[in-house]
Amino acid sequence: MSAFENNPRITPFLWFDSNAEEAVEFYLTVFENSRRMGKARETRSPKERVLTVSFELDGQKFVALNGGPSYQFTEAISFVVRCDSQAEVDHYWTKLSAGGSEGRCGWLKDKFGVSWQIVPVRLPELIKHPKAMQAMLGMKKLDIAELERAAKE
Repeated sequence: MSAFENNPRITPFLWFDSNAEEAVEFYLTVFENSRRMGKARETRSPKERVLTVSFELDGQKFVALNGGPSYQFTEAISFVVRCDSQAEVDHYWTKLSAGGSEGRCGWLKDKFGVSWQIVPVRLPELIKHPKAMQAMLGMKKLDIAELERAAKE
C-alpha cells in the first residue's frame, strides 16, 4: 500500500530544511481539528532521520518534507485562513506571526517562512467598497469592524 493512497489527488507538499517535525508540531497547536497522520524515515541514512510527515489541519491534508537547505518558501505560495470573527482573526494572526513577520493586508510569514493570509469570510464583499479597500491597504492584521465602517462611508 502506498503512503499516498489515502491522500486527496492534490496535497500541498511543504519543503523544510530539517525541521519538518517541529513545523508540524507547531501547526497542530494553531489549528483545532488537526492531527499528525504518519511519517516516513530515510532508511539509507545512518541516523534514519525523518524524511516526511503527513498531517491534517482542519480537514486539509499536507505533507512536510525534510529536504535540506536548497529551497526556501516565498510569498508566491500562501495559505488562506478564512475567519468567521475578529476573535478568529486575532487567534490565527497572533499564533502564526509569533517568531515570524507581519505583512500588509492580512498577510504574514510564520517562523518557518510559510506565508499565510488571515482574512475574514466577508472580505471579498467588504472590499468592493473603495473606502474599505483603501482601509485594508493600510492594515497589517485585518480589523473587521474598521472594514465594515469604511464600507458604509
